[in-house]
Amino acid sequence: MAPSPALPIAAASGPQPSSAVYQHLTVVRAQQLFAVHHHHGTSFLDTVNGLLSSVGTFFSQLAGLNWLSLMIGLALYGLYLLLRSRALFAAVRAAYPAGHVRWRDIWGAYMVGYAVNNVFPLGGGNVAQMFLTRLAIDESSYPTIATALSTGVIFDWFMGLLVMAFAFTQGVFPKPPDFAKLPAFDISFFASNMRFTLFLLTVMGMAFVVGFAVLSARVRAFWGRIRLGLTILSDRRRYRREMASWQLASWVARFASYWALLDAFHIGGSVRNALLVLAVQVVASVFPFTPGGAGVQQALLLTIFPNNIATPAFSVGQQIATAVLSSAMGFAALVLIFRFHSFREVIARAREHRRAEARAGEEAIAGGWRAPSPAPGTARRRVL
Repeated sequence: MAPSPALPIAAASGPQPSSAVYQHLTVVRAQQLFAVHHHHGTSFLDTVNGLLSSVGTFFSQLAGLNWLSLMIGLALYGLYLLLRSRALFAAVRAAYPAGHVRWRDIWGAYMVGYAVNNVFPLGGGNVAQMFLTRLAIDESSYPTIATALSTGVIFDWFMGLLVMAFAFTQGVFPKPPDFAKLPAFDISFFASNMRFTLFLLTVMGMAFVVGFAVLSARVRAFWGRIRLGLTILSDRRRYRREMASWQLASWVARFASYWALLDAFHIGGSVRNALLVLAVQVVASVFPFTPGGAGVQQALLLTIFPNNIATPAFSVGQQIATAVLSSAMGFAALVLIFRFHSFREVIARAREHRRAEARAGEEAIAGGWRAPSPAPGTARRRVL
């Protein structure tokens, strides 16, 4: 069956989809286009159904993938994660110059957190990452660790703004007012209910201001730990050399990874396409309500690449591939470095440990400081 002129296939090496697969993809694509262009409200079930449909399309197209490009893309993605962990290592080491900080531990904690976020929504991986980093460094504290790890956001947001500025000039990336029409429940809900979104942001801002005032008045040591986590930013030359340069390299590796993955799914790797996919990742990172922002990614990719029959498969396939890679690396780090046996176990221990330290902080405020007691089972862990 010859492809329809209305749905051209991007030129790429590798086998093309079979007639049956092509027909299935064409139907799915038409349904998705209808949802995008004539959509007035997306429910959570609509988002789930769209994801499941694209997952089925991905598995039906496995035989047609360019496996060499897929392997190259995954290798570059692993390199991206490695380079970014090096930047975070520099921030943590600057906060604890006298401590025994190892890159392997920072990488392992980052990989576990990244893997957890690909499985559980609402940023549970951030809790695991902070806990494991805290566990690996003697005499460290959660406020300092959290602040040091968050310094990476500065360069990431700078790069993200540049990528988004490019995406908005291409004429295919939806503008923020059009987010309400996307077939993804989380992003369409907040975009369609701007009053609620503004109210939520206002409440969060007020809560931050009140918390800041309370903590600054009652726990001055807390703010000393916060400043300690920002040490890397106090030396501009060191920040550029030891952190920003590694982050820039990680963005280059990430860009190259998506170029290869676009080739693997026969969409076609190019500077423009890879930057558009990066823009999708930037938007998806703002909505942690699904693992890895899955629904948002799929909706945006279907809008950006509307005329390629491989888009539904790519919209979830690239995320499945990178999630499998990061989950395998994260689980290996969890078992071999930190000696835990499951992601759920480390999240539960992390919450216990943070509650124990919070109680110790309240006791210190009430009268006299004493070292926090470790959470049950935490003291037995040995970082190798």
